[in-house]
Amino acid sequence: MSNLLDFTINAHGGMKNFRKFETISARLICDGILWPMVGHPGSVDDIYVTSNINKQATSHQPFINKDWHTQFTANHVAIVNSNGETVEELSNPRASFAGYTTETPWSQLQLAYFAGYAMWTYFNAPFNFASEGYSVRELETWKEDGEVFRRLEVTFPDDVASHSAVQTFYIDKNGLIKRHDYSVDIAGGSTAAHYLSEYIEVEGIMIATKRNVYIRQEDNTPLFPEPLLVSIDLSEITLK
Repeated sequence: MSNLLDFTINAHGGMKNFRKFETISARLICDGILWPMVGHPGSVDDIYVTSNINKQATSHQPFINKDWHTQFTANHVAIVNSNGETVEELSNPRASFAGYTTETPWSQLQLAYFAGYAMWTYFNAPFNFASEGYSVRELETWKEDGEVFRRLEVTFPDDVASHSAVQTFYIDKNGLIKRHDYSVDIAGGSTAAHYLSEYIEVEGIMIATKRNVYIRQEDNTPLFPEPLLVSIDLSEITLK
């Protein structure tokens, strides 16, 4: 494990503590231009999510319909009703985005896939980076708004669904992730600078309760304050 990764994991509550839990859940209030861009305005305005800590799996509810919830894994996504019946499902969902751009509408299942892998990534970082198959290296520091950040470049395993294979995490002097850069492969490789703030401690784990995502420009600076691609406000956070 790299010194920076070890520092970051410890600052977020430590691996031993995090691994005591099996799931993390929260209420999400979401906004931003992404959702209408992909054809689903209002679909995730106010929604609950649960992600698994020991395997890549996430569920959102209520999803589209008040009686529906999602079941996401890296290679399969489904929408299930309150009776446990599958409404629709899709295997190998990532392949369904072939040729997509930022302007291509998504199906309900594609939305469920994106939301599932995104929240799993956010909830499990940085702890999953120490798992088998991940590789990390420290990049040169980055200065922004008068602060100097150490940067951790993470290469994800092929069997983990996420925004892109290589992502960069900006670590502040206290060891907390304050910015997260990636390309959204399923949306034509669009670039993002994702900011984390308003951390709280839940069961000894530090969790950012506010996330704002902006376009990342060629010089690595964000294009803000507009357009705001995605905002996520978390509350009612539980670890079990």
